[in-house]
Amino acid sequence: MKRRIAHCASMRHNVPMLMSSKNKVARLHYMANSFRLLTAGDHVVCAVTGQAIALEELRYWSVVKQEPYVSAEASTRAALAKG
Repeated sequence: MKRRIAHCASMRHNVPMLMSSKNKVARLHYMANSFRLLTAGDHVVCAVTGQAIALEELRYWSVVKQEPYVSAEASTRAALAKG
């Protein structure tokens, strides 16, 4: 586990806080050229294949549907699917 220091404005010192997001699904807000982390995690799940995608490897998503895809092929399949 990584140990991070969180600073609280109401306190005069730093408080150590354990943060672990390993093996946890992240919740993201997908934008045109990036995404914003809403809930900490280390991966998302492809909306088409169900495969886990590490956040560092995430390259394909739909802004309109707000869902991630593991590959360009999965993204295309989602775009062509009705619904």
